[in-house]
Amino acid sequence: MGSLMQSELEMEKKPVGIRFLERTKGSKLSYNAYQAIVLIVTFLAYASYHAARKTTSIVKSALDPQSPDTGVNSLLLRFTSFRSSGQEAQENGGWAPFNGPNGTVLLGEIDVAFLAVYAFGMYFAGHLGDRMNLRIFLTVGMVGTGLFTSLFGVGYWANVHSFYYFLIMQMLAGLFQSSGWPSVVAVVGNWFNKKKRGLIMGIWNAHTSVGNITGSLIAAAMLRYGWGWSFVVPGVVIALIGLVNFAFLPVSPEMVGAERDEDVDSSSEKIGDSVNVPLLLSSSGSETDDKKRAVGFIEAWRIPGVAPFALCLFFAKLVAYTFLYWLPFYVSHTAIEGEYLSDETAGNLSTMFDVGGVVGGIMAGYISDRIGARAITAASFMYCSIPALFFYRSYGHVSLLANASLMFLTGMLVNGPYALITTAVSADLGTHSSLKGNSRALATVTAIIDGTGSVGAAVGPLLTGYISSRSSWSAVFTMLMGAAFVAGLLLTRLVMAEVAAKIAESRPSESECRAPVEHQGHVLDV
Repeated sequence: MGSLMQSELEMEKKPVGIRFLERTKGSKLSYNAYQAIVLIVTFLAYASYHAARKTTSIVKSALDPQSPDTGVNSLLLRFTSFRSSGQEAQENGGWAPFNGPNGTVLLGEIDVAFLAVYAFGMYFAGHLGDRMNLRIFLTVGMVGTGLFTSLFGVGYWANVHSFYYFLIMQMLAGLFQSSGWPSVVAVVGNWFNKKKRGLIMGIWNAHTSVGNITGSLIAAAMLRYGWGWSFVVPGVVIALIGLVNFAFLPVSPEMVGAERDEDVDSSSEKIGDSVNVPLLLSSSGSETDDKKRAVGFIEAWRIPGVAPFALCLFFAKLVAYTFLYWLPFYVSHTAIEGEYLSDETAGNLSTMFDVGGVVGGIMAGYISDRIGARAITAASFMYCSIPALFFYRSYGHVSLLANASLMFLTGMLVNGPYALITTAVSADLGTHSSLKGNSRALATVTAIIDGTGSVGAAVGPLLTGYISSRSSWSAVFTMLMGAAFVAGLLLTRLVMAEVAAKIAESRPSESECRAPVEHQGHVLDV
């Protein structure tokens, strides 16, 4: 009788979609099935976040056809009378207030407002995520993001020309978007241990680039019908996927009564010669109150490795998000083989950066798993991105093939460490040995690292808006190369520690019977 009641209680905790699948199947889902559901649902969830986020960069050229390289209006920037519906002919003259002489700066300010609120909200989102049901928390964030992204586009039909309307819509969208990343990383971290985490999360993190590509293609395709559709369609999509998330996402094995496979629990950390407890412990009644307690904000900052990786991500995301928000605009205002591309073509071409990002994320994850050194991998990618940025700026105008190839290479090297730090490194640090098995730190640690990175993501587009309009795009690329160099430099201490560990491993041990120290799949305690 007691076991029957316990089974009924477990069923009540399970999402409605999981209950439907189990009733259809006639038995409980396996642990591997749950893992597959988690990867698919969180992949779709965060891909939709980035699809909604990418829209602004595609629409920039429609809102502000002015080229920052010339500082004067192009032939496209001619004002026309209102249509019968009261809408301006945005195809020809842009959209006030963004088609004025300060249009580029205003677009940059909207970007920085979105990202500033996103970064600020990230810190609180992680804190709340470790204390709430992540499925509900993520659903609210997705539906809210869809609502305010769509309302930005509604300004097209409502003939809104107030800068503050668009500013507020973007800020509210940024606030709701901040719930996404800490939630999905925490859920994935609950279901996967550190073994091959870099490769798994590198593949899974392709959602960022898939979302960017999808958002670019949708927004570019919708421009011909009016730029408002470029916001409304991604907004509706993320809201619908939010409902799918609510119906199917299992937050943790304990919440759905899933039994861990033996090989899943076999992973443990080895520090020196001592073997510690499994990486993620179940929330059973035998746990101490200390292990149940959610980790505080300051306590999470003190976890070894959090601060240097967070600061590194500040500069890495500064570079990545400058491309995210300004690449289509830059491409459409740069003559390639002596000709300027249309907004739609420029938006489609810019997806090569994200295709490279998919490859870079997988490569960085695989390499870091193979060599057991996250910092060395991330720093190497950042340093290699510097010449890639230089060559893209210098030779990207030669031909479409050269532009696409160099864009792909740049995306691979820039997004590789960005993906590695925000996924595998964040999950590693969220289950660090200093937490003594406490699994309620994942969202907080993830939020600290990505929140700090998002401050850099806000700074990059803002500086780009000012520098490109007041100086040149060459100055923008110089700034990006400097940021990439500093990002690699910030990991120097961790890199030296990993190199020292590798040297120590290669030396003969004092005793043949003594096992070598393992550093596979976790950030060194330095």
